[in-house]
Amino acid sequence: MDIKEARKNVIEQQIRPWGGLNVRANQALSDTPRENFVPEEYQKLVFADIEIPLNESDKMFSPKIEGRILDSLNLQGNEDILEVGTGSGYLTSVLAKLSNSVTSIEIEHDLHVKAKENIDKLKIINTNLINDTFNSSNFKEGQFDSIIIGSALPNIEDDLKKLLKVGGKLFVVLGSKNQMHANLISRETELIWNSKSLFETHLEFMKGHEPPKKFSF
Repeated sequence: MDIKEARKNVIEQQIRPWGGLNVRANQALSDTPRENFVPEEYQKLVFADIEIPLNESDKMFSPKIEGRILDSLNLQGNEDILEVGTGSGYLTSVLAKLSNSVTSIEIEHDLHVKAKENIDKLKIINTNLINDTFNSSNFKEGQFDSIIIGSALPNIEDDLKKLLKVGGKLFVVLGSKNQMHANLISRETELIWNSKSLFETHLEFMKGHEPPKKFSF
């Protein structure tokens, strides 16, 4: 496999046609060796249009979703970013190339350790990796320019939205098990947020934030 050609094909055949048109973001995706972040047993699927499993419950985003996330955030290079769900560290690395800093939280210890190893190999120094459950109260209001939630939520709480600076953007997938939409939430003023539905998709719910089960009799 010609790795460089394969990366180029991902951009041209998967990301651009699905709306990922941000040239700067696509360059960062192309320059980051995705194969370094994919488990050995899935190396043949490095550039496939699928979510690649990392363990029994966690997966990497598909390339086209990564492109849409970056497109919607339109990072300029000076942003402080919060990423909830480090996963393999691939998107974390791409975000680091496009921003001032990335704080990334991962609940699974094994994923956190492996992601740190992957990122360190690329000599990326503007990331802060945390192994813990996510809690909005651990951060200051107005601390981040961009936030990416890497798993679904049934709804979004005000405390999470308040972590955005005025002018900041938050990407999150919201909904029920059967119907989910990716949303971009923007903080317009201290008291006003706008929400825009981007596309239908499906992710596993964030651990500890699953909707309550409905029982029928």
